[in-house]
Amino acid sequence: MLRLVAIAAKLWFFKNWMYAGLIAGLFLLAVLPLFAGQWSAAMVAVFLQLPAYMLHQVEEHAGDRFRRYINRNVAGVPDALTTVAVVIVNVPLVWGVDLLSIYLARFVSLGWGLIAIYLMLVNAVVHVIGAVAKRGYNPGLITAVVMFLPLSIWGLVAVSETTGVSLAQHAIGLGAAILVHAGLAAHVLRRARRLRAAG
Repeated sequence: MLRLVAIAAKLWFFKNWMYAGLIAGLFLLAVLPLFAGQWSAAMVAVFLQLPAYMLHQVEEHAGDRFRRYINRNVAGVPDALTTVAVVIVNVPLVWGVDLLSIYLARFVSLGWGLIAIYLMLVNAVVHVIGAVAKRGYNPGLITAVVMFLPLSIWGLVAVSETTGVSLAQHAIGLGAAILVHAGLAAHVLRRARRLRAAG
């Protein structure tokens, strides 16, 4: 019985994770005023990366839009990008990395907040480049332009102006963001080649 419940919960989450993120993102925004007054503007900018990303993911992934778009318009093969891969990238590799970045920024050094900021900025740039290349909308483009670009640029400037932020933290933040996005692209293209060869 417990196994059936676990399977049902997993299936539900894989289909609806972005809506869970929407609720969590709105909740994070609702509690921010409770402690934002004690933080610098740079720390607030770092914190905002996570709920903003969660809101963006609704536009991007509701109705399985992003996965189907990538498979149809980029990979050219059904299931090159799988639901499991989408969840792994967006939950542990976005929510988890952003949460870690927030904790590091708050309790170790504000410069580690650049990990979350660059993750958002790189994602926005990828959406814009994709729209230009394909000459049309891609899932997540609107929130990437309206929310991600201004929020990540503000965060980048605010954190960079903070004393003690190093070039190494910039490099690690940018490198981690590129690695996440390049890793997903490589995974999709590798699977697409394998599926074409098998077909």
